Amino acid sequence: MGRNKYPELTVQKILDTAERLFIEKGYDRASLQNIIDATGLSKGAIYHHFASKEDIFFAVCDRIGQRNRDVLARVRDDPDLNGLEKVQTIFKTSLQPERQEKMFSMMPYLLDNPKFLAAEMQDIFSEVVPEFGEPILRQGMADGSIPANHPKELAEVILLLSDIWINPVLRPTTPEELRARCAVYGQILRCFGLDGLIDGDVVETLVGYGDLTRHPSPEGEQQS
Repeated sequence: MGRNKYPELTVQKILDTAERLFIEKGYDRASLQNIIDATGLSKGAIYHHFASKEDIFFAVCDRIGQRNRDVLARVRDDPDLNGLEKVQTIFKTSLQPERQEKMFSMMPYLLDNPKFLAAEMQDIFSEVVPEFGEPILRQGMADGSIPANHPKELAEVILLLSDIWINPVLRPTTPEELRARCAVYGQILRCFGLDGLIDGDVVETLVGYGDLTRHPSPEGEQQS
């Protein structure tokens, strides 16, 4: 077999196909064989670039995450917004359907997949807080729109609670439980002068995303 002259195109094909299948089926129900069949590539060609379905999933998430970070960077760098307005805008932007429906529909429950949960937390600490959370809170504290201290630690708390605790992919959660978490989260935010982040529209958006996270596997469907 001749050497693949365009490996980046093969990788793109794998990721494009895997992303579509993960969105359609959810991570747990989309098998590696599904990806092989849909791409028309051999198993060897897949394994040449990725060691497992899990590795493919992380690469898909990284690609989606980069698209989201590009959008958030524009909010962070907007000279017309103060710190509080940037936090409010990022909350709204992060929950827009075109950005989050894909992630919520394809993600496995994080408590059932500790490696994914650890990766999510590591992303918060190593990228999201230093690139977005802390700089925006520092600006808000400097311009007087956010009456708080300790921007790094506050950013960590805000993001851990929003990305983990009130995230529907943490575990199966009823709408009532999710609304209760959001109510408590809103009370915590108000203690730091962060008003208007968790309003009724945001809560109901999260409740709606909760429905997308439920992927019951048909009996007897093989996982891999």
